[in-house]
Amino acid sequence: MITTDHQPNRVDVTVLGEFTLADYKEFEQLINFKVKFEGPVDLYFDLRQMADFTLDVAWEELVFSRAHANDFNRIAVVTDSQWVAWSAWLSQIFVRADMRVFDNEQEAASWLAAVEGRA
Repeated sequence: MITTDHQPNRVDVTVLGEFTLADYKEFEQLINFKVKFEGPVDLYFDLRQMADFTLDVAWEELVFSRAHANDFNRIAVVTDSQWVAWSAWLSQIFVRADMRVFDNEQEAASWLAAVEGRA
């Protein structure tokens, strides 16, 4: 399950439990809409409560990242899992964005806000 929140030029996503393909498709639709009307966006991804993800999500993420390589400015990933952090860094190969991994949500939010000139 995911929860999303969006504001101008930014999308916040929190994954709770298993990250399914239906969840990822919901995320994709929101990003496609935002990018179409606003251009590249910042992304805040909170994965601390993610229990697992399905193999089809991993594949979809790879395809989506390649198709949207220029659609993100900054990506903040919040996780306490080394595996998820490693996966996020691997995704950076396909996305031309400033991506940082945090273990603290406040630091991630502050980084996005500071870069946006709002801190």
